[in-house]
Amino acid sequence: MIKRTGNLANSASLLWHAYKSLPSPSNQVNWAGFYVLDPKATQSKPQLILGPFQGKVACQTIAFGKGVCGAAAESQTTQLVPDVEKFPGHIACDGDSKSEIVVPIVVGGEGEARKLVAIIDIDCADFNGFDEVDKKYLERLAELLAKSCDW
Repeated sequence: MIKRTGNLANSASLLWHAYKSLPSPSNQVNWAGFYVLDPKATQSKPQLILGPFQGKVACQTIAFGKGVCGAAAESQTTQLVPDVEKFPGHIACDGDSKSEIVVPIVVGGEGEARKLVAIIDIDCADFNGFDEVDKKYLERLAELLAKSCDW
């Protein structure tokens, strides 16, 4: 668990500072961090719990299927949302957020069941804050974290 916490904490900081160093709209990122699978949740009611992050105070738990994070967790697919107000069931932890990208971190490969262990969540105070380039590299980061953390 120490390796996981350290990797996620440092990754959240790196994401925050990297986005802040880029031109607009990337520098308008207002939250960057992780939610992890709640080990105490039941299989019939899985949920995410807040992990390391940079930004304002955040929601502590998110049920699978609820909001952008819950949709990514349930579907195990990246959610690229140009306008969060148009996303059904969006959870507004920070009213300043206008766009969001959520990338699942999944373990298990060929011949193994794939299991979601966490998500990368990044919010932006501008509409259309993320694009396919962000998606590509955040998905690569998710793959690296899936392999390098002690899930």
